[in-house]
Amino acid sequence: MITEERVSTLIDLMRHGEPVGGSRYRGQIDDPLSSTGWSQMWAAVGQHYPWEIIVTSPLARCQSFAEELSERSGIPMEIEPRLKEIGFGVWQGKTREEITQYDPGVLQRFYRDPMNNRPDDAEGLAEFRSRIVSAWNDILNHHAGKHILIICHAGTIRMVLAHILDIPLSNLFRIKVAAAGITRIECLEQGEEFLGQLVFHNGSLQAH
Repeated sequence: MITEERVSTLIDLMRHGEPVGGSRYRGQIDDPLSSTGWSQMWAAVGQHYPWEIIVTSPLARCQSFAEELSERSGIPMEIEPRLKEIGFGVWQGKTREEITQYDPGVLQRFYRDPMNNRPDDAEGLAEFRSRIVSAWNDILNHHAGKHILIICHAGTIRMVLAHILDIPLSNLFRIKVAAAGITRIECLEQGEEFLGQLVFHNGSLQAH
């Protein structure tokens, strides 16, 4: 009996390290990495470069590291604009303290029900899901069978996990994503679709 071999694609999603300005609701503001952020990302990667392609968000806190890693390792790099972080509207660039200054409960309401308590002018979660999932599917189709590194954002990683694990969008922000943390997903091709399985989350190559 001959069984058809299924194509396995391995994807490592890596969140950027700390940007200049520290912790804030940065969204699509294009702050670069701090020196700490650079150290966090190199520490997570170490000297082990197992990937065949690097795909990065166009925001500087991702793309700058991707470019240096590509040059150091010789791994080709692509920029995917759809991977950028969710737009936080009027919260963009603000710290938690600045956001809650005049309304102490605003963040609690957002995390409890982000579908109905998003900031003014913010990107909707359904729209965010649409662009992330379309980028994800295109990356899988273009690089099936490869080991891929995607350098991106906490929101992007949350949305990919929500997509492959069928997590409701209302629970999206219950997923904690560490700075420079790596999330590994294995995707098995099933006909014209891919079945994604979570291998580990918030890890590093040093531990696997």
